[in-house]
Amino acid sequence: MSIRRLVLLLAVSCVTLLSFSWHSMFADDWLPLDPADLKMTSEPKAPGAPAIFLYRQVDRKDSGRANSEYNYVRIKILTEEGRRYANVEIPYHKSKSAISTLRARTIHPDGTIINFDGKTFDQMVYKAKGAKYLAKTFTMPDVQVGSIIEYRFFYDLEDGYVFDSQWILSDELYTRKANFSLVPYDRFEVRWSWPGGLPAGTQPPKEDPQKVIRMTAQDIPAFQVEDYMPPPNELKFRVDFTYSDSGFEENADKFWKKYGKKTDDKVESFVNKRKAMEQAVAETVSPNDSQDTKLRKLYARCQQIRNLSYENSKTAEEFKRNLKPIQSVEDVYKNGYGYGGQITWLFLGLARAAGFEAYPVMVSGRGEYFFNPHRMNSSELDANVVLVKLNGKNLFLDPGAAFTPYGLLPWQESGVDGRILDKDGGSWVQTDMVPSAASKIQRKAELKLTEEGTLQGKVTVSFTGLEALTKRSEQRNEDDTARKTFLEEQLKEYIPAASEVELTNKPDWKNPEAPLVAEYDVKVEGWVSAAGRRAILPVGLFSVAEKHTFEHTDRVQPVYFQYYYSKEDDINIELPAGWQVTTMPKAEDKDAKAAQYTLKIDNNKNAVHISRTLRSDLFMVPKDTYPALRQFFQVVRTCDDEQIVLQPGSAAAGK
Repeated sequence: MSIRRLVLLLAVSCVTLLSFSWHSMFADDWLPLDPADLKMTSEPKAPGAPAIFLYRQVDRKDSGRANSEYNYVRIKILTEEGRRYANVEIPYHKSKSAISTLRARTIHPDGTIINFDGKTFDQMVYKAKGAKYLAKTFTMPDVQVGSIIEYRFFYDLEDGYVFDSQWILSDELYTRKANFSLVPYDRFEVRWSWPGGLPAGTQPPKEDPQKVIRMTAQDIPAFQVEDYMPPPNELKFRVDFTYSDSGFEENADKFWKKYGKKTDDKVESFVNKRKAMEQAVAETVSPNDSQDTKLRKLYARCQQIRNLSYENSKTAEEFKRNLKPIQSVEDVYKNGYGYGGQITWLFLGLARAAGFEAYPVMVSGRGEYFFNPHRMNSSELDANVVLVKLNGKNLFLDPGAAFTPYGLLPWQESGVDGRILDKDGGSWVQTDMVPSAASKIQRKAELKLTEEGTLQGKVTVSFTGLEALTKRSEQRNEDDTARKTFLEEQLKEYIPAASEVELTNKPDWKNPEAPLVAEYDVKVEGWVSAAGRRAILPVGLFSVAEKHTFEHTDRVQPVYFQYYYSKEDDINIELPAGWQVTTMPKAEDKDAKAAQYTLKIDNNKNAVHISRTLRSDLFMVPKDTYPALRQFFQVVRTCDDEQIVLQPGSAAAGK
């Protein structure tokens, strides 16, 4: 056996042994039970709670390789509603982690123990509006009011995941006590912070003589989840850990200057292939093209590159086996594939070779957290875009974000701080928000009303900008059947009544510059109801999304809209022969500057025409101004609930 092979085997054995030994530390016994916990029926510090965490434990080990995190959970069920916590969901990123050594049991108030049988399922789980994740799910056995359920498991994390270490203290239930520990990666320096503060009475984390960082927290309030809230982890009590391989800088300006120089060196090394880029430009644009046309062509060419970041994991793994190494933008262009960030840097190289003033920019996505430069955590700049100076204006572009139209950015990268990179360390800049006019849902309906009160006809829905980008991205790895079902269900969700919907066209799922257009045959039975000798026609055919928006009087969290948007409805309803309109709602134009709602109804003799628009240029609304926002959407709901009074032909003839 060669020395090299022996060293490799020893290294693998050591990693396996370390992993085994870490798992074995927590693999034996359940923690002792307090008889008082079995008997308890309520928690004075969480009045009315359906359940509480009696105890939580998180023990993390960052070793660079074979990283792992042990979790222990003990929950007391206090009410009938609390029995839903018998259905356990353990979230995880399938590409970055796996769940192992799962054990669970139910303890009845009399001390009877029922062990979990070990059957689990993977599924996509939806929580607050717009949020979804993959979860390991299972059901605890025989859970009753008064029962205690507990389970323990490991997250086995991919190599390098060490750099995302954190403790999330807050959860949807009140926590009586929680213990946290971290064995940090010993080759790097580490420091920690708690951006949202710590629960009352909790002492900050401390490092013990064995170099393990520990913290105990008690009486952690339940975290309330609401629709249209900022990323939950941004609002929760949490502790973030930041690693550095070269020591920590105490001055934020110096830290980011150093980061800017170092990152710029890496980018320039990857991008600096001038001759190859000039050849690529010559193959892509014409000398007579305008500057805008040239830039659009280069952008479109980059989006033709196979984007490995958007392929399903199985396809990516199969493709990886035959990948040639990518060392530069020349490799991305010649090989015809790359990851999203590499494709964006290819665009940077092409733009420069075409004579544009273009700069690399690292930006902070706002999908999970909000960036704060004073934390001096460079991993928070987790996306890259290109800044191009065109006709005296800054244009931010990211062709590596698949399905993103030219001139726009994905919502996570819009309205955020970014660092322009240069040899001197760079400077801060903020990306633009995508205007509401560029992200529309347009719904056009040509319908007929039958004498039985059924609406039927054609509906066309066009999605543009971020509305189209979101749907194309979500459905990128689905087949035609799944996409058809997705669009049909989407239209059904707009309509506040049972409906029959059939997609009749084949939408363009690939071209980011074209609207995503869906055409349907639609039938809504019983849309018009009888009221004596009259019939009532509701106005809000596509009103479900706003029907329950901000209904609650009180608000705990700020209101957060991911992006600006607008909705435009153009509905024409042909009436049965002899039917007449007797009463119509008055027109409405509620202009609140950052948001606007309009409604106009026209009587065209044998038809009714409804025009409705809703525009939102809202981003972050503090909870103090929530009442004004709620009042605006109450106007929207009130107008959507308006009714047109019709007189059927038989009633008119009988006058």
